Amino acid sequence: MIDRLLDLRNRLLASPRFQRWAVAFPLTRPIANRRARALFDLCAGFVYSQILLACVKLRLFDILSEGPQTLDTLSRRLSLSGDATARLLTAAVSLQLVDRRSQERFGLGPLGAALLGNGGVAQMIEHHTLLYGDLHDPVALLREAPTDTALSRFWAYAGADRPDTLETARISDYSALMSASQALIADDVLSAYPLTRHRSLLDVGGGTGAFAIAAATRVPELRATVFDLPAVAEGARARMADAGISDRCTAVGGDFRSDPLPEGADVISLVRILHDHNDDDALAVLKNIRRTLSDHGTLLVAEPMSGTQGAEPIGDAYFGFYLLAMGRGRPRTAEELGELLRMAGFESSRQAATRAPLLTRLIVAKPAGK
Repeated sequence: MIDRLLDLRNRLLASPRFQRWAVAFPLTRPIANRRARALFDLCAGFVYSQILLACVKLRLFDILSEGPQTLDTLSRRLSLSGDATARLLTAAVSLQLVDRRSQERFGLGPLGAALLGNGGVAQMIEHHTLLYGDLHDPVALLREAPTDTALSRFWAYAGADRPDTLETARISDYSALMSASQALIADDVLSAYPLTRHRSLLDVGGGTGAFAIAAATRVPELRATVFDLPAVAEGARARMADAGISDRCTAVGGDFRSDPLPEGADVISLVRILHDHNDDDALAVLKNIRRTLSDHGTLLVAEPMSGTQGAEPIGDAYFGFYLLAMGRGRPRTAEELGELLRMAGFESSRQAATRAPLLTRLIVAKPAGK
């Protein structure tokens, strides 16, 4: 019955006659216009993203953070002609990145101001030029799943048989990107699950230490260890030294899929790690953690998840195709992650509510028998 009703709906929506009627009839006109706008936004999405990229590359939001400015002033500061500046500003106003202000000036819009407060987003916007290059022929990507893409080269571990042998030069760019985007995630996770009840944290795949440093700073008694590729761990140790916490924080290098993990932690974290790996590798990581974690320990799995209510396009469309272009991994639902945890030897798991589930959700898991 439901399928027949949905088929009827689709036949109506596809009918030019019904479309003309829906736009003309006062009660259906708002719905028809919203649907038309949503469809056009899908068609124009790449153009919108390139306008945003132009604003970021020209540092328009940084300039406007100084205060509202005239078209002539912005033209000089952006090194653009008056016509080009006006075209960019008009487009940015339509996207709520910029606002029109009094005395024919322009200032930060609500989205531009929000972006300005999160440098990691700006870096990700510039990074997306690689993704767009890989997606220039999405059908070919779906059919061939090539292993040599711009994203696979950027995330060097994605295409490496022995990622633990990568040199610093191969990992520096992606380590910097992850570090810049980690602050907001770390604050959300640590607010959802305070670590005050724990004495020692092991952050598996912890990069250059952003999450571990945030945890150790928030909980002064906590000891923290990062486990990541040797070249990445070297960077983590340097950052811990800069933060003045080397006396209780360190980093160890290795391959977290197969190498023994440092022992002694009563809480282990995986922050945005599993969705970067295919099922076999993800399960290997979880089994390795289970071998290391005591029966009384806790595992935290934090990452964006498929099927998140209100954020379905982020988990299923964006991450689905980003990871396809990267050449490994896939977004998973909380239930799918729960099944992987069960297969790895974790008996119970629960979700801890985060403030921004569209960015990350959190699963708290306990070893089997506890």
